[in-house]
Amino acid sequence: MFLTHRNRGQARSYRRRITEFIRDEPYTMKKTRIHPWPIRLTHWINAFGMVCMFMSGWGIYNASPLFRFSFPRDFTLGGWLGGALAWHFAVMWLLVINGLIYVLYSLLSKHFKRDFLPVTPTAVKRDLVDALRFRLKHEKGVYNAVQRLMYWLVLAAGVLIVASGLAIWKPVQLQELTALFGGYDFARFVHFAAMAAIGAFVVVHLALVLLVPKTLLPMITGGVKTVESGKVEHD
Repeated sequence: MFLTHRNRGQARSYRRRITEFIRDEPYTMKKTRIHPWPIRLTHWINAFGMVCMFMSGWGIYNASPLFRFSFPRDFTLGGWLGGALAWHFAVMWLLVINGLIYVLYSLLSKHFKRDFLPVTPTAVKRDLVDALRFRLKHEKGVYNAVQRLMYWLVLAAGVLIVASGLAIWKPVQLQELTALFGGYDFARFVHFAAMAAIGAFVVVHLALVLLVPKTLLPMITGGVKTVESGKVEHD
């Protein structure tokens, strides 16, 4: 079937409009993972490792308590001090290696810059007030200011717990590091405080998952987000 002169003119007009639309559109539609597989893998390895470190650490603590309480034996790992120490040191290397991989990937992929920045006092205050009023919106793959601050704080606590743990583990070989923490005894308090801070983060993290369960599945499957015209739409 041959096009008439009028139809050919309409076709050229449509092509011109489409060309102008594509030229003027600054963004194109693109689908990407909410959580790439390296983030998901390191997340779940970290979750397993932290459970082991908490439970074995509580067993070590019970052998020489810092405070007037002990952790229930059923919540400890290792059975006795030697077993708890063996678990603690074994899983320590798993977490350190896993943490280094996570940090390296996050720097190279710009995960930190893209998802955890910026963090401003104004934004944190605003989102905190909204959260307390149960008005804070939760989107898959989007971190609010409070979450960003919490992730930076838990990363700092992670560095602190590793450093203080090394000071406790090798107080003679790493005496400068131990001295930096005020000595062996005070390093134990620092280590315990860092553990408590990470534990508090885990509790809040799990509470948010229970309150907003739709955020869990993307951490398992990866999820998909659509970027169109500078906006992010979640599937």
